[in-house]
Amino acid sequence: MSRLRSPLPIRVAGTGVHLPDTVVTNQRLTEVFDTSDEWIVKRTGIRERRRLEPELAASDMGVAAARSALAAAGRTPSDLDAVVVASYTGDQPLPSTALIVADALGARRAMPIDVTQAACAASVQGVLLAAHLVAGGGFETVLVVAAEAASRVTDPGDRGTGVFFGDAAAAVVLSRTDAPEAGLLSFDYGSRLSYQVQIPAGGSRRPPCPESVATGGHYLAMDGRAVWNTAVINLPASIAAAASRADLTMADVDHFFLHQANLNILTAVAERLSVPMARVPITLDKIGNTGSAGAFTALHEVHSRGLLKPGDQYILSAIGAGFQWGTLCLRHG
Repeated sequence: MSRLRSPLPIRVAGTGVHLPDTVVTNQRLTEVFDTSDEWIVKRTGIRERRRLEPELAASDMGVAAARSALAAAGRTPSDLDAVVVASYTGDQPLPSTALIVADALGARRAMPIDVTQAACAASVQGVLLAAHLVAGGGFETVLVVAAEAASRVTDPGDRGTGVFFGDAAAAVVLSRTDAPEAGLLSFDYGSRLSYQVQIPAGGSRRPPCPESVATGGHYLAMDGRAVWNTAVINLPASIAAAASRADLTMADVDHFFLHQANLNILTAVAERLSVPMARVPITLDKIGNTGSAGAFTALHEVHSRGLLKPGDQYILSAIGAGFQWGTLCLRHG
């Protein structure tokens, strides 16, 4: 069911972002890979990205982003009914990264929920889940955190992934709204099983062992052409479907907060939808592809500057490994 009888009464009460201090420029990558700044910018739109300190984990970034989002929302950890963490680079298989974040925040009564294997689309799934928790009653305020330490699963010798990914976290506080006709208007989702973006080792099919480590099975493997083909077809279709179900045209949508994968993909998606790039905030040029955090960083860019106004209609859309993709259409309250 993706056509809602009435809007789910949620609103973005606050957003936050955390970026590690270490900046990795394209020039620095030319010292590691056979590449150039011009080559990277032309193919990705990325000029620099961040790297997490060796002693820290995804949850540390998530906690920092969460604190900023809570402060922006005027909420405290004790206000939280649930903490949803979207990440394919969680701290460890067990315990829950969401529980680690909730504990560090002091959100003692919050239900911890992990969304782990939708990769870059996990934040969209997290918001959809949070919206239904809030709309269903019993949950007044839900924190959704997207935190990715992609450098931990990127082969340091692979140019194909090494130039793309950055480490970052972003967070969104969702709460109920009484504003009429505001909230989640509609959504669309889709999937197609593919192993063209995968981390093949580390699970029950290929458990960790000396051989899997020696062969790089714990690193991210990505077919860039497959990602391009899947994204430029399915993201525009998903966005158009969600908008149509909300009885909106592209001209009615004020902001498009999209997965920050690759500038060329974002440009192609906007062109297919006849949407001006001025309505598609870009953050990847300074932070790279930050996985599930990407769409949230774009949302934060607009929300933190007070540019998301009551009544504004906006899209949150992403595609991740699997492949899984999804789009939410919302009206700000």
